[in-house]
Amino acid sequence: MFDLGWTELLLIGIVALIVVGPKDLPGMFRAVGKFIGKAKGMAREFSHAMNDAAEGSGVDDIKETLRKAANPMKSAMDEVKKSTDSMTRDLKESVTPPLSEERQSQAEKIREKAAEMATSRKAAEAEAETAKAEAAAPKPKAAPKAKAEAAAPKPKAAPKAKAAPKAKAAPKPKASPKQNAGDKA
Repeated sequence: MFDLGWTELLLIGIVALIVVGPKDLPGMFRAVGKFIGKAKGMAREFSHAMNDAAEGSGVDDIKETLRKAANPMKSAMDEVKKSTDSMTRDLKESVTPPLSEERQSQAEKIREKAAEMATSRKAAEAEAETAKAEAAAPKPKAAPKAKAEAAAPKPKAAPKAKAAPKAKAAPKPKASPKQNAGDKA
C-alpha cells in the first residue's frame, strides 16, 4: 500500500507529537487505528463481493479455459495423468490374485508369531517399568541405634515372686529426759 520505512514513521510520529501534543496523542492514535480497521473491513467485504460475483458469472470456467489454451501441453498431460491413475487403480484391484492355502497358512503363522512377540515385548516393558519404579522408590534410612532401641518395644519381664514381708525391728525405747541431759554434759 504505502511504502513507509521506520525513518518515515518516526518522522510522522515526531510531527504528530509536536502538532497534536502529548496529551491528545493516544486518543488520536486510537481514532486512526479505528479508521484503518474500518477501511480494511470495507476492502475485505468488497473483495469477497467481487469473488462471489465472479464465481456466479462463470469466470472460473473461462479462467480454466484460458489456462488450458495458454499451455496446451500441460493441460493434456494433466488429463492423461488423471486417466492413467484411475486405470492403474482399477487394474491393481482386479489383478491381485487371492492367496493360495499354503500362503494363507504361512501368513497366519507370521501373524501369530508377531502377536506372540508383541505380548512378550509388552511383558518385558512392564517388568522394566516395575524395576525402574522400585529402584526410584526412596529406601528407608537406618535409624540411629539409640532411637531404634527407644522405638522398639521392650519385652516384659516375668513377674517376680513376692518376697515374704520383713519382720519389723522392735522399737527402741525412748530415752528419758534425764539421760538426754546427761548426754549433753
